[in-house]
Amino acid sequence: MPLYKQSSMHQQKNNFKKYMQKQKVPVTLFTGYLGAGKTTVIINLIKNVPKNYTIAWLKNEVGNTAVDSELAEQQNVSTVKEILKGCLCHYMIGSLNSALDEMLESNPDHIFIETSGSAAPAPIVWEIRKNPRLTINGVITVIDAINFKGYVDKSPTLKMQAKYTDLILINKHENLDERTLDTNLDDLYEINLDTPKIKTDHGYISPDIVFGLDSTLFLTQESVLNEEKEVESNHQTLEVDLIEITPNHIFDIHTLKTELEKFPKKKFYRIKGVIKTNQGNAVINNSFGKTEFTLLSKKEIEPRVVFMGEYIKEDANLITKTFHVEENELQYTPKGHHHHHK
Repeated sequence: MPLYKQSSMHQQKNNFKKYMQKQKVPVTLFTGYLGAGKTTVIINLIKNVPKNYTIAWLKNEVGNTAVDSELAEQQNVSTVKEILKGCLCHYMIGSLNSALDEMLESNPDHIFIETSGSAAPAPIVWEIRKNPRLTINGVITVIDAINFKGYVDKSPTLKMQAKYTDLILINKHENLDERTLDTNLDDLYEINLDTPKIKTDHGYISPDIVFGLDSTLFLTQESVLNEEKEVESNHQTLEVDLIEITPNHIFDIHTLKTELEKFPKKKFYRIKGVIKTNQGNAVINNSFGKTEFTLLSKKEIEPRVVFMGEYIKEDANLITKTFHVEENELQYTPKGHHHHHK
């Protein structure tokens, strides 16, 4: 089945204007596995909406490490809130509702919710549907074209995210030939044949495609319960190992990038954080072996880095050596451990 090109989805050029006229605040939910590129897609969207159109961005991270709010402060965002230590599922619906109420205080034109890699969409969509001040624009799933095949069987939630969605964005496909791309996405077509699938352009997707989806997912509580039956009972447990650190070293960006290439990408799915460097404060973002640094204009930061993957404790010495911390400074949360819920 062919992927849609972005241009072919521009049938409703007025989607964006139409959406600005709505009375309720529209909410768009972004799902996708660790490192799929959800944050990049969101930041590119925010950069490409009109300056007077404000977006509130609610992020959900599985660790204690809030990183992307630092990036968002440099964008056109009215409010950024990061819910840490858990996934937005049944167990944290209270946190979700209080966060949404807080976001509505800034009178945004639109709310983006970016879930952790282990969140199923149904309970979140249902809570939005119940809120008289909100309407659900759509559920968008971001797929990492390079690595999807490798981890789809490891994550029951990823299958839910791929199945229950209004739009699938194929990210990180640029360096794959068509045959490899098709092979890598075989499982995706098996899980969900009918939902439109569109390639991003290095993480860019037009706002015209994203706004005005008018989702019909989870209109009834029965449909929510049906989805929940498919999610394993251990859903509230971590699907990856976590290690968190607070490094105070001032890093040389080039040296750190070289050192990170030694980290086995089959174990380290994701490394992200805020660090001090010889060029200023920076966000570090490593996804399956590929590292990017984004310099921040902020003078004061609290350095923090989180590592996500499988069996990463076996390589604790790599972390301590590369990031200049002691082993007793590593905060380790094993896979299968229950999330800390407030």
